[in-house]
Amino acid sequence: MDRIRKALDLARQERERLYSAPQVLDEPRVEIKVAASQVPVSIAYTTSRTFTAGPALLESNRIVDSSANNPAAAAFRMLRTQVLQRMDEHGWRSLAVLSPRSEDGKTTTAINLAMSLANNRQHTVLLVDSDLRSPAIGAALGLAPEFGLEDVLRGQARVEQCLYHPEGFDRLLVLPAREAIANSSEVLAGPQGRALVAELRARYPERLILFDLPPVLMTDDALAFLPLVECGLVVVAERVTSREDLLRCMELVRKTPIVGTVLNRATDAHSGYG
Repeated sequence: MDRIRKALDLARQERERLYSAPQVLDEPRVEIKVAASQVPVSIAYTTSRTFTAGPALLESNRIVDSSANNPAAAAFRMLRTQVLQRMDEHGWRSLAVLSPRSEDGKTTTAINLAMSLANNRQHTVLLVDSDLRSPAIGAALGLAPEFGLEDVLRGQARVEQCLYHPEGFDRLLVLPAREAIANSSEVLAGPQGRALVAELRARYPERLILFDLPPVLMTDDALAFLPLVECGLVVVAERVTSREDLLRCMELVRKTPIVGTVLNRATDAHSGYG
């Protein structure tokens, strides 16, 4: 773990020295306050389709109960607080979840963070599966969507036809992808992608939008899409992510403000994120 931590520290130092980009908070600084009128106490979904994400399936896919009293849930609550503070400090409402490569736990982190954000009852949250190379959010939640992100981008469906509400998570909506598509980076960053992001941000200005993107070092999708979002979160895994891959990833995303880094599979459960 020391190897990854040293690489994380070096990446932060390099970003501060070369690019003056915002870095992860070491300690919470600002308490997030949202007016009670902004988010209703109870939300009735009339157009979004409701589905059940079974507890056994969630557990098998390492999706944690964010309200539970265990180290994993506590870690995601702390991550949620730090992400909220940094985003609120700058007025950001769109976040890209990134990783150097495919085995770093990016999608699992995106789902857990989205659920934790929705559970704090101060925000509504939209989780978008923007990994059109290998979409995985639907399968992780037990969702087989009729329409998905790629249908919206092709002009074959409207956004409201592709929104799904997991039962038991009042403030969470999911916009899944059904299948991989060719030329995904061009589609994501093209006119259709830009129009979609603009529509999602305009619909509910107070909503937080999380985009799960393909790995930075394996395709150009993430780099092409990043100018459309306000900030990013980088996910790495102990004994999986190499120092070189982490530093290269941070160099490539240097123009995007990074609100933090997440260290998955850490042997020290009390400091598995930075």
